[in-house]
Order: sequence, then structure tokens, then C-alpha cells
Amino acid sequence: MKNPNHPVPPEWTILKLIQWARDYFKTHQIDSPRATAEILLAHVLNLKRIDLYLRFDQPLTAQELDKFKAVLKRRIKREPVAYIVGTKEFWTLDLRVSANVLIPRPETECLVEATLKALSGDAPSRPKRILELGTGSGAVILSLASENPQHSYFASDLSSKAAEVASLNAKRHKLRGKINLFSGDWFFPLDRRNSAFDMILSNPPYIKFGQINQLQPEIFAYEPLSALDGGEDGLCCLKHIIEGAHHYMNPGGMLILEIGHDQQSDVRKIAEKCDQYEHFRCTKDYSGYDRVVQMRKKMLRTDI
Repeated sequence: MKNPNHPVPPEWTILKLIQWARDYFKTHQIDSPRATAEILLAHVLNLKRIDLYLRFDQPLTAQELDKFKAVLKRRIKREPVAYIVGTKEFWTLDLRVSANVLIPRPETECLVEATLKALSGDAPSRPKRILELGTGSGAVILSLASENPQHSYFASDLSSKAAEVASLNAKRHKLRGKINLFSGDWFFPLDRRNSAFDMILSNPPYIKFGQINQLQPEIFAYEPLSALDGGEDGLCCLKHIIEGAHHYMNPGGMLILEIGHDQQSDVRKIAEKCDQYEHFRCTKDYSGYDRVVQMRKKMLRTDI
């Protein structure tokens, strides 16, 4: 039997293996083939990606090579890199992710930015009660808590498994005591009489159901459908949140939502029809697309 720790032939050094994997990914139309090869190899070797450059001539053991082949096969089947390595960077945090949560997107950092800006310009010295609906991995609420720990943070998710991932991430970044996590369907676990929030935010599902199978296979074949499906028109969850949030907000409280790039007009109409909000505005993402909407609950309460 071969010694699993015995190095394979010297031609399979770190550098040559990265080059081979890069070309292999290219033939299978995998995005960012070189970066993907490096990320996966660093994961297998339990190194930081930058450390690979310091060890280009290091040969792999047979056991390491087998592990690398296994992750290559997973990626060729279009499994997302984040699920393979189990982590994803977002804002300033390195987050645990699994197939139970949506992989945090760069454009969702715009939701964090908009919320931080709103907090800094809205009586910043007064501690606020902030609720995130559909927290998933906890990326947004944990980013906020890491930047502004003086506020009280609450976060929920319909999936108890997603809430567990968020809890692990809170512990990972020593924020467990700052986040009140719970599981439930949108506002259902909340009591209107005892749930007065200064800010409610969410990155809800907003993809039209009929378009989900047209997305990249990394998305529709692996990420949780419940975190993508916005119903027939993509607006189902957004509408539900807008119509319900004012019942759980203080007068003047702010609702901040991530939306699809072509949904601003429809979301504005939903808010206007609800007639509980004012000062509607939209912020674009880094690619110039409409991405985050904000609105304030009217100071004069008209809800029952």
C-alpha cells in the first residue's frame, strides 16, 4: 500500500497543479479559472491563498492530490466555491456558509452601506432597535453590529437551519451577545404591542419564479429556493414586508430593502398604495443598477 503522505512525482508542484487546474476549468467554462484553482487548492492545503505563492515548488502528497481532485469534480458539477470551502467574505467578515443559506453577494453590501449611512445621520447617539428579516448567514446584521455595536439587533429567518448558520457566524465574530436571533415566517413571531423597531431591513427573495431555472446552475441547482423565489412577479415578499412592516415600527422608523434591478417602479407603487410611508428613495449598486430602496414610516400613525 502506498504511503498517503508520500509526495507524488515532483512535476505536481503547487504551481504546476494550479496551471493544470486553470486550464481544466477553462475547458469546462468555469468562471475565474485561475482564482478558483488557487482558492480550492489553498482550502485543501489549509493555507491562505497568498501562501501558495511562497510555496510554488512544494510537491503535493498523494493524499492532498486526491482531496484536490475531489473538490475539482465538485466545482465542475457547478457547485459554488463558497459551498465547497464553507466560507465567504462579506464586508469585513469571513462568514461560514452552507447549502442552507444564500451565498452573500457583493451587491448586498450596498444594503449595509445604506443602513450605516441612515444610522449615522439619524440621531446617531441614541441606541436603536434594528430588525433584519430573512437573515440567512447573518451577513448583513453582523456587518452592522460589527460597525455599530451600540444598537440592539434582531434577526430572523424562516429556516431554523439558516438561523443556526447565522448563530455560528455571530459566535465566530464574537457578536453573539449583540444579536437576538429567532426563526419564523416574516412578522409572524412578533407581537405588534411589544415590537417597536427604529429600523427594519431585508434582502428578501425577489426573483420571478419562472426565471429561477434560467439563472446560472451554481444558483438554481445549489442555493436554497426559498431564498430566491419571489413568486410569479418577483414582488410577493417585498409586498408582504412593505404592507406589514409599519405595524412593527416607531413613527419615523425606516424600512430598507434590497430589490431587483428592474423593480424600483413597482416597489414604489406598492409603498404608495400602502400609504404608510414617505421619503421614498432608491440607491444604485456598484454596477449602476437600482438596488436598495428606503422609506420612512409616516410620523402620523394611521395604522390600527
